[in-house]
This record gives sequence, structure tokens and C-alpha cells, in this order.
Amino acid sequence: MAMAPEPTGPAAGEAAPIAFEWSRLLRWDVAVGILLVAVFATGAGSTSDFASSSNLSFALNDIAEVGLIALPMTLLVVAGQIDLSVASMLGLASSLVGQLWDAGWTFETIVPVVLVVGVLGGLLNGWLVTSVGLPSLAVTIGTLTLFRGLASVVLGTEAVTQFPATYTDWVREDVPGTFVPYPIALFAVVAVVTAVVLHATGVGRSLYAIGSQEDAAFFAGIRVRRIKLVLFAVSGLFAAFAGIVYTLRYGSARADNGLGLEMVVIASVLLGGVDFNGGRGTLGGAVAGLLLIGILKNLLTLNDVTNEVQVIVTGLLLVLSVLTPRLVESVTTRRQSRALRAGDAPTPPPPSPRPGLSTRTG
Repeated sequence: MAMAPEPTGPAAGEAAPIAFEWSRLLRWDVAVGILLVAVFATGAGSTSDFASSSNLSFALNDIAEVGLIALPMTLLVVAGQIDLSVASMLGLASSLVGQLWDAGWTFETIVPVVLVVGVLGGLLNGWLVTSVGLPSLAVTIGTLTLFRGLASVVLGTEAVTQFPATYTDWVREDVPGTFVPYPIALFAVVAVVTAVVLHATGVGRSLYAIGSQEDAAFFAGIRVRRIKLVLFAVSGLFAAFAGIVYTLRYGSARADNGLGLEMVVIASVLLGGVDFNGGRGTLGGAVAGLLLIGILKNLLTLNDVTNEVQVIVTGLLLVLSVLTPRLVESVTTRRQSRALRAGDAPTPPPPSPRPGLSTRTG
């Protein structure tokens, strides 16, 4: 009697060994995180004072406004929308702060008024997209010009300074015992809340559904228009708040504050792996993209690289962040198609017996 082969796998009741999933390393957001660590290590080893607490504090504070705007922008892009007017809203908020302060308003009164203006600007974008039916790209290109023009009307070419030291110190100082500026600490708190909303709630699942297939999401009972309207309102709110922070940090209210900042925001989000067409991406990837751009900019500044070259680097990162995932997806799709065609190929029939030989058995 033949003996049964002994089992070679784990015995009954024993936990199977956990295999490392190498595919996770191929995710775009994980790759950006690894690149972030590599760039930081390179900077710390090659540039003096790069890893000092004072320089890290400066580098973090330099991306505070971009980070605050990038959080709602991530939600918008996941939902298949975009807001190019955020930097112009930042400039409009800065102009309002300067004009109202120059008119003798208290800062405690200025802040809520400016935030309301930001919400109204976002609602205008959302109404044009959801009710009029215009694409968000075209709408926000128009309001980009509109808000910047209003900023020039409000303040003109003047600059207003001498803001309350209580507020200017808050945006420039670090949390005691750390090198983390207060605006970045606030950004971290809001980022955690945003991550929970996006990745652990029904609202987040609705955003992914809208970005993947808006019509299907609508017929599934998701309030597509209301969600998009709220997203644009939140984007305007955060852009206005970033305008207040920007004005206090530089101590100057100007109509051209934040000019071109929308490209850095979008580059950070897309570099982090959020799909421009919507439906894919993580907030962690967007934050990693933000930090990578901030560290690169700081590293280039320490090495006396001009601002023009830094703009070129940001533009290249934006192009790569859009182009590379498309190339990877195209190659993957082609490989899957070839494998599918190979699997569906008809199996050749067995060779026929030679003449004169019987195929019967027994």
C-alpha cells in the first residue's frame, strides 16, 4: 500500500507565513515617499545646515500656504475636478486684509469677513460647474483672472504693512520645543481630518465614485452636485485662509501675493499620485509630493540656484507627474492585452494517428 506524502506546508492550526507584497512598492505614492527620503538624505549629506532645525523650520513654513490649499485640492482632483483660482483667491484675500486694516478695522473682524469672501468665491466656481454645467478647468481659469483683477481693484499697486505682532509672531514662530511652525502644526491637524474623511468615511468613497464614473455615482444615489459645490466652497475657504497666513508671514498685503502659486499646489497633488482624471490617489501621496517639492526648493536655494530654475524644476515635476503614470498604465494595459490574447488562443488538436495504426485500446 502506497504511503501518502507528508505535508510540506504549515501544519493545521499554524499561521501561514506572511509574504511581503512587493507590488506595494510599485505604487506611485509609495515611490514618491521613498524618493522624498532619498532627497532628504542626499541634502543632509551634501549641503551644510540643510538638516539644521532653523533651516527645516524655514523650509516647512515656506510650504504652509501651499499645504493648506493642497488639502481641499486633493479632494477636488479625486472627484475629477480642479480649481485653478486658488492663488488668485489668496491674492484677493491678502488685498482685503490690507484694505480693511488700512481702513481701521480690527483684525478679529477682518478674518471672518475675508473667510466669507473665500467661501463665496468657491460657491461661484461650484455654481458655474454644477448648475451651469461648465467644466471646472474652464471655469476656474476665468475666475483666476476675475479674482486677481478684483484684488488689484481693492488695493491697487499699494502695499499695506504693520500688522498686529500677536498674529505675525504666530505664523512665524515654532511650536515650543520643536522646529515645526504653528501653521504647519495646524496643517498637520487638518491633514489628519482630511485623510479620515477621504479614506474612512462614506463621503470619501463618494468622492472616488464621482471621480471614477460620475453618471454611475449619480444613479447610485450620491448627491454629486451638492458634494462638488461643497468641495469648491471649502477650496475657496482654505485659499482665503492661506491668504491671511501669507500676508502675516511676509508682513505685507499686496494684490500680487501668491502669483503663480496654483501651479505649485497642483504639482504637489499630482506628483503625489492623485490621478488628474479623478477616482484614484491618496492624501498621503499628496502630502509626500508637497514635502518633496518643498525640500527640493529649499535645497536648490541653499545651493544658490536662481528662482527661474526652481520654477523650471517645478514645471518638469508637474509634467512628469502627469506623464509617467500614463506611460506606466499604457505599458501595463498592453501587457495584459497580450497575455489575454495568448490565453484565448485556440489549443491545437492532437496529432492524428499514422495511417494503418489502430487507435483502439484493449
